[in-house]
Amino acid sequence: MTDGTQQYELLPPRASALVESLRDMGYSLKTALADVVDNSITAGAQHIRLFADTHEEIPAIGILDDGTGMTKNELLEAMRPGTRSPLDARDATDLGRFGLGLKTASFSQCRRLTVVTRKGEELSAAVWDLDAVATRDEWVVEIPDAPGGVRWANRLDGNGTLVVWEKLDRLVGAAQGGSGGDLLLQLDEAATHIEFVFHRFLAGRGQVKISLNDRPLEPFDPFHSTHPATQHHPDEDMTLAGKPIRIRPVTLPHHDKVSSTEWRRYAGPQGYVPNQGFYLYRNRRLIVHGTWFRLARKLELTKLARVAIDIPNTMDAEWKIDVKKASAQPPPPVRKRLKKIVDRLADPSRRTYRARGPGQATRNRLPVWTRIQNKNRVSYDIAHEHPTLQAFREGLAPDQMHDYDRLLKLVSSSLPIDSLHHDVSANPEVVDAIAMPKADIRTLAADLIQVLEARDLPPDAIANHLRSADPFQTQWDDIADLLDGLRR
Repeated sequence: MTDGTQQYELLPPRASALVESLRDMGYSLKTALADVVDNSITAGAQHIRLFADTHEEIPAIGILDDGTGMTKNELLEAMRPGTRSPLDARDATDLGRFGLGLKTASFSQCRRLTVVTRKGEELSAAVWDLDAVATRDEWVVEIPDAPGGVRWANRLDGNGTLVVWEKLDRLVGAAQGGSGGDLLLQLDEAATHIEFVFHRFLAGRGQVKISLNDRPLEPFDPFHSTHPATQHHPDEDMTLAGKPIRIRPVTLPHHDKVSSTEWRRYAGPQGYVPNQGFYLYRNRRLIVHGTWFRLARKLELTKLARVAIDIPNTMDAEWKIDVKKASAQPPPPVRKRLKKIVDRLADPSRRTYRARGPGQATRNRLPVWTRIQNKNRVSYDIAHEHPTLQAFREGLAPDQMHDYDRLLKLVSSSLPIDSLHHDVSANPEVVDAIAMPKADIRTLAADLIQVLEARDLPPDAIANHLRSADPFQTQWDDIADLLDGLRR
């Protein structure tokens, strides 16, 4: 071929080689399913049904939606790899990116992709069978004679599209050591992933229903937005090349403000520390979560800080969003703004936990332990001035006082700092003080009341002291009568 003086040679890719390469884009089952769900939402679907035949001799997965559907020509164009350039202008609600999602996501999980679609009275179907492509070494799409005979096609009542994955070699193939049990586990993980990634669609305006084998999926909002203890910080808006970016920082509730079930749910499988950071949404669809984009370290004290970033689909290139829509990088002007937000947001999250430590100790008028800060070092010691401890010491003989002081030093120096830090970091909601029997609490309270009374404290002051300290404040009903007697 020539064009003036310039010569060209056409070098079409070998179908048998390239189609296998398209399978290795790094998808998992959950990210592949999410990519197909993107297409359904873009097509205006209000109900998306996921199906999985895991116990059949030939297992299969189906994705059925009630979107606009496609004509035969539209279907064939949709089956073409690279059907749209990422540079093309897209509708504001389009969740697509490269025109590859349906194909690469499907090929990553199966060797046979069937699409059945209805638009008006026209029912069309097309099949990519990778074994046929490999055998013929041509980009050949099969056109079934009877589209209605495809698995789950009988559920396609009106307009809509059905995607069916068969030959699930990457999921249940013997060569990969897969099994039906593994597939069930991956399907559960995929359902959780979809509840997370599409939570705004499942709960927000124009609500979309998604189900797995007729079980409705529920939205999971990682910001616990409706809980009264969630701290919503002021939104920040900025533009880049005239395109809007909205930033919404929050601080999640402390574990004693939520139920243990809620605490575990919002931690996620990895826990609060890994899941802190930015949550990037593109057209309300979650792309990336749990990262500070290398602008800060993930620390225990900032584990409750999360920031939603909303961008339109016209900023894909600037944010370097990949084919799987699973990674992104903020452009330099945005990084500068985000850095300031990170530094400012860290304080509320730190305060939420620090207020539970020294702040609570400050309010305690009868601390058994005291916090000592010397420059950059912090240590804890038994509060020797505690009235009960002082009264006990004063009742000892002089030689016993020396032994008693040495015993307290042993206890103070043996505080298991490393174990406490590990347990509180990993599961703070399960760390608690040992419960004291009610009879012992009453005895201690009676002795303490007597000591404080001897110091000429009035009854109300004694009551305030006891109310500020454990174990008395948590067992107040069991000792209130002792103070009533004191007042009388």
